[in-house]
Amino acid sequence: MSSERRTAIVAGVLFLVTEIAAIAGLALYRPVLGGAVGVLAPGADSRAFLGALCEVVLAAAVAGTGVALYPVVKRQGEGIALGYVCGRLLEAAVIAVGILSVLSVVTLRQDLAGAAGVDAASFAAADRSLVALHDWTFLLGPNIALGLNTVLLAYLMYRSRLVPRFIAVLGLVGGPLICASAVAVMFGLYRQVSVPGSAAALPVFAWEVSLAVWLLAKGFKRAPAGSGAVAPAGGHPSLAGA
Repeated sequence: MSSERRTAIVAGVLFLVTEIAAIAGLALYRPVLGGAVGVLAPGADSRAFLGALCEVVLAAAVAGTGVALYPVVKRQGEGIALGYVCGRLLEAAVIAVGILSVLSVVTLRQDLAGAAGVDAASFAAADRSLVALHDWTFLLGPNIALGLNTVLLAYLMYRSRLVPRFIAVLGLVGGPLICASAVAVMFGLYRQVSVPGSAAALPVFAWEVSLAVWLLAKGFKRAPAGSGAVAPAGGHPSLAGA
């Protein structure tokens, strides 16, 4: 197995992990983030801890995709490839801040709810602030940062034809769309977790899933430009002029 084929498999697995972990984390967080201020529903703390673990996996997989793909895509444009790696690391860092905010909400509600002498107004303000912090990280990380990173990688894939161009086009369309949706959410046009918000995220979801499936099944469509070789699906290069 060539190094490019191994890279394709690792990147494909990591992209699938990001989708699964993101959906699982969001679903598990709902009892805490969507509950009443200061109220921790039975079992919500355990679900929040599981959700935090899912998002730790998500952050690691997000950073991993950038690191795994860099050796291949840097041959198509080193500056853009480096920007993609840095963008993915930034996205992972924002997700980590969101994890800490959710865990802080759980701790606050466990330790201070119903305690004697607690200022109810201050408690509620702290609770709402932590929930708002998570909401902003959810908007800036898995939306704006994700959209910008998607455009960078999709552009490299489109130009190099490492994957079929219809897959790259999904990223080139989905990246700006999810960024525009994030701006709409920021200005209060609709909620992030809503029908319009979900619809705007579909092209990016399709891009990442189709990219992952292609990388796992076929690998890179051809060797990076300038290598003097063309690699078939099996990953064994042949001379370009042969």
